Amino acid sequence: MKITFVLPTLSLTGGIRVISIFAELLRKRGHSVFVISIARPQPSMRQQVKSLLRGGGWISPPENEPSFFDNLGVEHKITDRYRPVEDKDVPDADVVVATWWETAEWVAKLSPSKGAKAYFIQHHEIFDYLPQGRVEATWMLPMHKITISQWLVELARTKYGDRQVSLAPPTVDTKQFYACPRNKQSVPTVGLMYSTVYWKGTDIALKAFSLAAEKIPNLRLVAFGTEAPSSELPLPANAEYVIQPDQDKIKDYYSKCDAWLLASRSEGFGLPIIEAMACRTPVISTPAGAAPEILSGGTGILVRPEDPEEMAKAIESICQLRNSKWQAMSEAAYAKVNNYTWEDATDHFEAALKVAVDKSKQRDVKIVSFSPYGKIPVG
Repeated sequence: MKITFVLPTLSLTGGIRVISIFAELLRKRGHSVFVISIARPQPSMRQQVKSLLRGGGWISPPENEPSFFDNLGVEHKITDRYRPVEDKDVPDADVVVATWWETAEWVAKLSPSKGAKAYFIQHHEIFDYLPQGRVEATWMLPMHKITISQWLVELARTKYGDRQVSLAPPTVDTKQFYACPRNKQSVPTVGLMYSTVYWKGTDIALKAFSLAAEKIPNLRLVAFGTEAPSSELPLPANAEYVIQPDQDKIKDYYSKCDAWLLASRSEGFGLPIIEAMACRTPVISTPAGAAPEILSGGTGILVRPEDPEEMAKAIESICQLRNSKWQAMSEAAYAKVNNYTWEDATDHFEAALKVAVDKSKQRDVKIVSFSPYGKIPVG
């Protein structure tokens, strides 16, 4: 197949990484893959004037930052400026894939020659800083939906009336995220991904850590993120924190921990869950994203949302396990994610693209949703 992916401005987010992996593996399977992303926005004249008046000087044009598409064999083009993607930007293809609500609006307007239209949805992006009505409207566009977790499949059915959604859950690159079998840490240690974004729930995780530290005085925190800690959301004084660690170093932070915390209020999937588990670290998570499917069979602990007290008790429970019990949980976590590969995930994504092509030719194509992490009803 000839496949086009339409992306927003690139960033080092988990969602962009997932797309880059699918694009590369599809290319290796013999498909012709083309990726287009949007240039970074230029400072407006008003922004330039404000900067000059405040003594900040002239704002330099944004530079392209490193991305997951660097050094891949996938053809990648960046638009000449920050603007919607149009017919002139993309080749004729068998299928064209929107990857974000705004790109879905653009893909919907492309000519039929650009390919059957698919929409790869990695979250329900109903956030205060986005135009909610427009975001919701993209779920109703006449393009085949592909998503990554059971709750998004169910949301498409119950909220938007779409029973023909394909499921292609991501997995973890075990060449990037791995750890040897190990013992508990000599100093009880938990970790988290730091973010000031409200729905990421860092405030809940930090409160849980604080409560647990009252019972475990030498409890240690390891964290990484993309930003400096905010004064409104400070890290504990003894925390180890790194900003934007090298991608090949992230496994080291997961591997330093007895448990990894994910306190999100909302997630499409929750990639840190399986990244930590691939590094043999049990996870304590709210029921966000795919956590309910993944944290079963003794691989971690699922806690109530908005409940730092329950998360604190889970921290105490894991950190106070006997070493043999902790090792059993560690190995269960590792086994849960190690049995589902990116080749398996690409099988599902490739099949979903073929469904999109078939649906553009005929109606009432039957879709079967399957999750390797747990049972899912057939749509």
